[in-house]
Amino acid sequence: MRPTAIPLRPAPPTVKGEVPRAPQAVALLRAAVDAVRAAVARDAAAEVDAPAVLDAIFAAAQEALRGGTLPRGGPAATPLGHRLLQHVRGEVLRVWRAGDPAVEPADILTLLEAIFAVHRAIEPEDWEEFRRRLSGPDGLELVVGVAHDLRSPLTSILFLAETLTHGRSGPVNELQQRQLRLIYSAALGLNSLASDVIELARGGDRLLETDPEPFSLAELLETIHDMVRPIAEEKGLEIRHRLPPSDRRVGRPLVLSRVLLNLTTTALKFTDSGQVEIVGKAKGRTGVEFSVTDTGHGIAPDALAELYQPFQNRRQRRSRPGQHQFSFSGTGLGLAMCRRLVEAMGSELKCESEAGKGTRFYFTVELPIESRL
Repeated sequence: MRPTAIPLRPAPPTVKGEVPRAPQAVALLRAAVDAVRAAVARDAAAEVDAPAVLDAIFAAAQEALRGGTLPRGGPAATPLGHRLLQHVRGEVLRVWRAGDPAVEPADILTLLEAIFAVHRAIEPEDWEEFRRRLSGPDGLELVVGVAHDLRSPLTSILFLAETLTHGRSGPVNELQQRQLRLIYSAALGLNSLASDVIELARGGDRLLETDPEPFSLAELLETIHDMVRPIAEEKGLEIRHRLPPSDRRVGRPLVLSRVLLNLTTTALKFTDSGQVEIVGKAKGRTGVEFSVTDTGHGIAPDALAELYQPFQNRRQRRSRPGQHQFSFSGTGLGLAMCRRLVEAMGSELKCESEAGKGTRFYFTVELPIESRL
């Protein structure tokens, strides 16, 4: 069934005197449902209940757009309802892809969220089953499995975005460069989050199972620099790195890379202007102190104790009028993972921060100089 597009027209309020919260989104919804309805009318094999189910889908999505609570089940909670809802969603996405300048992306996203709410409402059994499994004895394995499934396509997105950004598949204009950097930044953040979930669930020591090996500090920091450069460029930040005199060391480069990449992306996330610097400095004969310093807003002194708590459910600490606001990750998994990996290497992750001036995370690990013999 291929719906035919129907011109958008304003949708009247469903309750007398009530103005919908997103009138353009309601108009988009009505046009999408009408397009599917027209396609159903032309389909000789269409089920007779389809018009009534489409009416139920429209009413439920409109209620979601008004911010109402959707009851579970209803006329659309059938295989037919699922199929028709997917057709409605597909028609909305078709309008988005058409690039009509009169259609605001925000209205499309608002409508897609409402359609997702309808989807949840008509699949109560599946949703409840997922919740039961998540809170059951195999819930942790379920989360790890989902993280694994996310990481593979995200890695592909990173590779493709980087390939396109560098023009290896043909020239791209400045706007496309910016859009690709945004795609890369988002994919890198999600990929890191999926990796943190997997490592934290397994105790955080899986990366330490391998024996120490020779590696180049210069190559390690340059790789991190290249990975985060799109994020820095998009935010207009400078990203720099400095190395100790002795480049060739013996250690666990994969673990160091995970920690430094996580600290660097966090620094970039919470820095609006200035720079982020990654430094490796010699300490004694075999030690190297690594630090990631940013020029962000800093962290409130009374909040430092909460930095390494996963799932602390707070994005920012509200300050008194005239003071800065201090931002936090939504889950806190990144810093929790970094601290665990640093401790597994026999060190301690430390933090220095000053409000309005920036933050510095640092730790020292033993990395013997590679023997020339």
